[in-house]
Amino acid sequence: MRTILTGARLFDGRTLHDGMALVIESGQIAALLPESEAPEGALERLPGGILAPGLVDLQVNGGGGVMLGDAASVEGIARICAAHRPLGSLYLTPTLITDRPEVTARVLAAGIAAAREGVPGFAGLHIEGPHLDPRRKGAHDPALIRPMTGADLAALCRAAAELPSLMVTLAPESVTPDQIAALAAAGVVVSLGHSDTALGPARAAYDAGARCTTHLFNAMSQLGNREPGLVGAALDTANAYAGLIADGIHVAPEVLRIACAAKRGEDRLFLVTDAMAPAGTDMAEFTLGDRPIYRRDGRLTLADGTLAGADVTLPAALKVMVEKVGLPLDAALRMATSTPAACIGAGERIGHLAPGRAADLVHLDDALQLTRTWSAGA
Repeated sequence: MRTILTGARLFDGRTLHDGMALVIESGQIAALLPESEAPEGALERLPGGILAPGLVDLQVNGGGGVMLGDAASVEGIARICAAHRPLGSLYLTPTLITDRPEVTARVLAAGIAAAREGVPGFAGLHIEGPHLDPRRKGAHDPALIRPMTGADLAALCRAAAELPSLMVTLAPESVTPDQIAALAAAGVVVSLGHSDTALGPARAAYDAGARCTTHLFNAMSQLGNREPGLVGAALDTANAYAGLIADGIHVAPEVLRIACAAKRGEDRLFLVTDAMAPAGTDMAEFTLGDRPIYRRDGRLTLADGTLAGADVTLPAALKVMVEKVGLPLDAALRMATSTPAACIGAGERIGHLAPGRAADLVHLDDALQLTRTWSAGA
């Protein structure tokens, strides 16, 4: 069966194209070509808008009513991935918030099994903690934060060899440069976050092999006039990636604009949802460990008002970047497709529209509202 989609602007992961057709055959992209050259087949004309690769989210703590730590199984990972598919995130790295060593071990084992079973949308794991700085704990349980041990290092390196990708968020204060170098050599994407570090140790961590920063500006040392902190180090390290929560709450639009200006032309900033269990549901509250989290007015918070993840989708974040930050549409779209894919080394598989790739697509209308998704052409 051949399907031909026309009528929308095509975003191929880098550039927007007008007057193009996307040809799908047997669940794969067969061609991108001018509408006038489209072959015969089942033609569907979309009502304008944008046809883009399935969006990629590298920080997803939960969804469909569960958190990864409480659903550390292939079924739990599949449930989280399925919950985000109708929200536009067709690829994601389910994320474990700081937890006990035995929970981390279960999540790593579940991720390896999910990869072997080919769970749709599973792009790897993100382990956020427990090797953080308690001074910048955010919603993480400070009782579980601890330095990295040799056993922790070995377990992460082993898992990296069997997962599609493995990102680990850590604070330079909680590890050594040698541990960072060993993780990087094993293929782990080392991301700095939840840290009160000064510029010097942050630079040493990047030099040792860290290449990303987790939810830039949140839960980290800020940019000062004499001490640039982790924010300054992230913005001033040209090859460092960084995730951003663009919900209009975690980071002011003006600050997002400054970050984009600092990283202009580098394609190193990407959007994340930092989603929690309520994603894809109408849940009003849930439990993180033994602490209640409340969902109110677009926010997820602990009882004391501390932000605990976010209540945003990637299409909504795109809208913030375009309408409030003023980013060009193609640049914003890269932040949700090709840039996060490149960050985890998956750019040859996801984040782009190209012949031979799975026809995993999203359609956004002219107001950047998600209207449809396709998985393997369906």
